[in-house]
Amino acid sequence: MKAVAYKTPGSIDRDDSLQNITLEKPTAEGRDLLVKVHAVSVNPVDVKVRSKTSPEGSEWRVLGFDAAGVVESVGPEAGNFQPGEAVFYAGSIARPGTNSEFHLVDERIVGHKPSTLSDTEAAALPLTAITAWEMLFDRLDVKRPTPQGGDTILVVGGAGGVGSITIQLLRALTDMTIIATASRPETQDWVRELGAHHAINHRQPMAPQVKALGIGDPGFVFSTTHSDQHLEDIVELIAPQGRFGLIDDPPHLDVSKLKQKALSLHWEFMFARSLFGTPDMDQQRKLLNEVASLVDAGKIRSTATETAGKINAANLKQVHAKIESNTARGKIVLEGF
Repeated sequence: MKAVAYKTPGSIDRDDSLQNITLEKPTAEGRDLLVKVHAVSVNPVDVKVRSKTSPEGSEWRVLGFDAAGVVESVGPEAGNFQPGEAVFYAGSIARPGTNSEFHLVDERIVGHKPSTLSDTEAAALPLTAITAWEMLFDRLDVKRPTPQGGDTILVVGGAGGVGSITIQLLRALTDMTIIATASRPETQDWVRELGAHHAINHRQPMAPQVKALGIGDPGFVFSTTHSDQHLEDIVELIAPQGRFGLIDDPPHLDVSKLKQKALSLHWEFMFARSLFGTPDMDQQRKLLNEVASLVDAGKIRSTATETAGKINAANLKQVHAKIESNTARGKIVLEGF
């Protein structure tokens, strides 16, 4: 089968940073599904892994996590899907990725594709939707208000893939007031279009901008990017006893700054359940089915903003470079081989 992979981590500018290769078609065993991949999207985690992580031994590393496709076959222990069913999912960081014609994935982290979306539209959603859902409802527990500002949340990086679906989930499933950050007029328009009540610029001090809104200090802050650079600003603007969540990988984060306001820190990593095979791993299947229902009911929409052609090394290189530029809005998707 066709696939795109690498052997040596490093800059996307290198000729061998991503290569078109041929691999054997895998076989579904256990609770796995073998999926014929129809579309994928690219996430910052693809860029991080490609730039820093070496494959084991002489193996190729196939990237790609988000996918939409059709079940080709099922393992003998799989009981939730049948061949021919349309699915979408975000895969596992510990297994070969979705930048291939066929892909193996544990059925416990797979959802039925929204019937109202195309494959490319659906492929934009799984990883970011799982990340946002788990942060909002499992980590920050936004339905349990904080003592002060419990009806207000600040989403830092609201125009990115995770921010774009976070705003929509908040509007669909809560009555919270949403402040989203975006640094350009077009991205500020984007976050408002998705449902943010207020848009501020994270390239300028955020605390004065939040104060100027006149709605009080938010009890919740969800930071999707550059959390270390924004930390002092966040500590200043968040309400005492607030909850601060993040998903990025800051090299240094001085958590002692959270003490005076008795702030709690919540880290989300959507691969944790699949990586460790946790007892609640099946929650991601249920979560994705809930997301699909919200999409089909017209309550949330795909965050796909650009289609970059077929899955191949040249197209994926361009998308990786765009993500590294920090100028992407929503999600960039690619069609099958």
